Amino acid sequence: MLNAAKVREVFRRFQKINPKPTTELVYHSSFELLIAVILSAQATDVSVNKATQVLFKKANTPEKILQLGLVGLKKYIKSIGLYNTKAKNIVKTCEILIEKYASKVPHSRQALESLPGVGRKTANVILNTYFGEAVIAVDTHIFRVTQRIGLAKGKTPAAIEQQLIKIIPKEFLHDAHHWLILHGRYICTARKPHCFECPINDICEYPDKTT
Repeated sequence: MLNAAKVREVFRRFQKINPKPTTELVYHSSFELLIAVILSAQATDVSVNKATQVLFKKANTPEKILQLGLVGLKKYIKSIGLYNTKAKNIVKTCEILIEKYASKVPHSRQALESLPGVGRKTANVILNTYFGEAVIAVDTHIFRVTQRIGLAKGKTPAAIEQQLIKIIPKEFLHDAHHWLILHGRYICTARKPHCFECPINDICEYPDKTT
């Protein structure tokens, strides 16, 4: 495992390369971000953006989504994996947002996780990206990358999240989520990491570096 000095250096380099990282999902409101994140489960941001670019022009509020109805919503998101389940969850979520939260996305982990299709990871994305909280949403990229680098070890996303919160210096904590995702998406890829162009190659503890 990396020591404190090396952990700090990892994020210092990430910050130098990308001072203001953010999600690659395209959104213009907390509601649009919520819907995009729900759709992004087991799907690429590219595929989600293609669907929401059309969907949000037609319906970008809970009320407008409900006006589309379940069948109408599915037409916009059928290119995305698990769209049937996601459509049902989105419709139910819109109903709850209208009934309980005046059509607004709540700024509360408990409230967010009570919405259909929203688990801890999705809630953390909303809290971090829209509300600016220093939390980390551990997706498949972060789960893989952090263990490969030597930042954290664990059998569950929750275990990895808890460790990262403890070891990452506070000044880097808010942006760490995005840096790690982007690193896993473009450099430290699953099958064959691009170690030859990795900015932390000399720090990383992965034993099977590519050349």
